[in-house]
Amino acid sequence: MSKIRVISGGVTSAKGFRAAGVPAEIKYKGRNDVALIVADAPCAAAAVFTTNQVAAAPVLYDREIVKGGKIQAILANSGCANACTGEEGLKDAKLSALVTAGEFGIDPKYVLVASTGVIGRRLPLDRLLAGMKAAKQALGTTAEHGLNAEKAVMTTDTKPKQACVTTTIGGKKVTVGGMSKGSGMIEPNMATMLGFITTDAAITPAMIKRALKLAIAKSFNRLVVDGDESTNDSVFLLASGAAGNAVITQGGADFDAFREALEAVCISLARQMATDGEGATKFVTVTVKGAKSEKDAARAARAVAKSPLAKTSWFGRDPNWGRVLAAVGYSGATVVDMKAEVFYDKVWAFTCGKIADEKQLAKLAEVMKKDAFEVVVDLHLGEGESSIYTCDFSLDYVHINADYTT
Repeated sequence: MSKIRVISGGVTSAKGFRAAGVPAEIKYKGRNDVALIVADAPCAAAAVFTTNQVAAAPVLYDREIVKGGKIQAILANSGCANACTGEEGLKDAKLSALVTAGEFGIDPKYVLVASTGVIGRRLPLDRLLAGMKAAKQALGTTAEHGLNAEKAVMTTDTKPKQACVTTTIGGKKVTVGGMSKGSGMIEPNMATMLGFITTDAAITPAMIKRALKLAIAKSFNRLVVDGDESTNDSVFLLASGAAGNAVITQGGADFDAFREALEAVCISLARQMATDGEGATKFVTVTVKGAKSEKDAARAARAVAKSPLAKTSWFGRDPNWGRVLAAVGYSGATVVDMKAEVFYDKVWAFTCGKIADEKQLAKLAEVMKKDAFEVVVDLHLGEGESSIYTCDFSLDYVHINADYTT
């Protein structure tokens, strides 16, 4: 029986961490846009970044820094992505890390930076660094401090995204808490827009890296909002060791307990992002089962979750199974249409060549009214199964992205 307990909280819930978020007018006035997460001492750390070849300056910088396996502070901002800014942008990222390190009297190799916002604009360093210093003064360990940090990295998000769980490892209470931002430009193939996770578990850098990779595969890598991958996607994980458990150095019961807790936080954050997709009105889980392989199931589920035609049909409350099955057909997965079934929740829309009649359509109409439902495709070809978290496409998605830079 799982020892995981879901509690309210975020990045300040684990022992050994402080956070803050403050306004610095990087893009808007009176809105939090600079965040700090600071540990009491260098932490075992790991991170995963975008696979986009057009990677932002913070990603290029952090990729090298995190190789050291120890991090103590993260400076993050919204309002400017610092992407496609060339050598000058990379210098800005380095300088912001260097000044932050100096402000806290720590080695620059223990500082990471993260940015999100409009691509192609230089960081207003004077405002960012002034915000960093203000955030330093505002650091704290309460839930409100964590929430302020979360609000500072939000862009088109309409609500904060936080998650926290506790578990028991080696007789010690261990906490894992996190926050994330992102509601558009999301189909990462690695992570999401930005995610920050802290834990007081004692674990080596090698094992925390392994745990993060496994957790992301079951959470952020199963998230699709619109099929676009950002230049800035990053997920960071810091472990303070303050829980006092015996250091996790290898696989086993302790590692599994930590991994399960981490996965619970990551899955919660991923689901929250799908729910808050830009303009989203429905949270949809797409599950493909009965595939020849898990790889086939994942391909098919992802194709459905990315399909603009399927996503707009969900917005219109139209159980258009044809769009779903067509997406499965072009996904690259093996499919035999006359063997396949399509369900909305547990109500079938298409089953092995049989099409929903008026009575069945009435049942489907009730499912489509829900704010959240599951689209299930059973291929009846094997044991492969995979699920993807996604949302619908509404008129607001177009409006939000049509006006994003103007």
